[in-house]
Amino acid sequence: MRRSLLALALCTFTLGSAADDAVVAVGGAVTEIVYALKGEARLAAVDTTSIYPAAALALPKVGYQRQLSAEGLLSTNAKQLIGTPEAGPPTVLDQVRNAGMRVTIVSNEHSIDGVRSRIRSIGTALGLDASAMALESRVADDWSRVQAEIAAMPGKPRVIFILAHAGPPMVAGGNTAADAMIRLAGAENAVKGFDGYRPLTPEGLAETAPDAFVITREGYESMGGEKTFWTKPGFALTPAAKHKRVVVMDALYLLGFGPRLPQSVRELARGVRGSAG
Repeated sequence: MRRSLLALALCTFTLGSAADDAVVAVGGAVTEIVYALKGEARLAAVDTTSIYPAAALALPKVGYQRQLSAEGLLSTNAKQLIGTPEAGPPTVLDQVRNAGMRVTIVSNEHSIDGVRSRIRSIGTALGLDASAMALESRVADDWSRVQAEIAAMPGKPRVIFILAHAGPPMVAGGNTAADAMIRLAGAENAVKGFDGYRPLTPEGLAETAPDAFVITREGYESMGGEKTFWTKPGFALTPAAKHKRVVVMDALYLLGFGPRLPQSVRELARGVRGSAG
């Protein structure tokens, strides 16, 4: 196995001598930051979570970020992989390191400081420090304005995030990107007492009594969309049902913690309070 990988790596680097600065971006937010830094010409490939901007959809894919293969990564002719701690499995990253690919892992902290750290780290990895400094400054300014807006918004709505991409719907507890987004939007996660995700139950909905639901667009569609969402067991008995208050956002925009974080937090804060725009 190691011999075949090394042979592939040798072949890759020989064929890719004109692309010595080529990069594989793993993680939707990583790819988004590369584009925001105007470094997209360096991208040899991205993973399947890299869906923004639209131009990223046309790039070669190396698979899902948690299920990468050494052969797939080395075949891109890239010199460097940039990803978050979710990139893996670790054995694959070790294999491509041994084959000569530089691996840069950036923070995946769910906060504005985490976003700023990712921007700086990716800027350094690409040799685009000046662009990173400018982008970080713009994001920080946007964040300050959004936080001032949220501070002036009324109330602290109780919110439940529903994960419904595959299998039975689940709700987000603590230590999740969804929980962090709810809190950043000046709201309260109605689900308490555990970290991660747990199955959604009608009894749980009645007990937590959310003022609003939040769900990704993909999850909303998997639950049948507007026609069937409120017909699910327990949903009609919640305060959220009274005003049909469900906020539907694209997954990467809502949970990616990329450079659009200020805008996504503003949209979420308005949505869970029933405001438009």
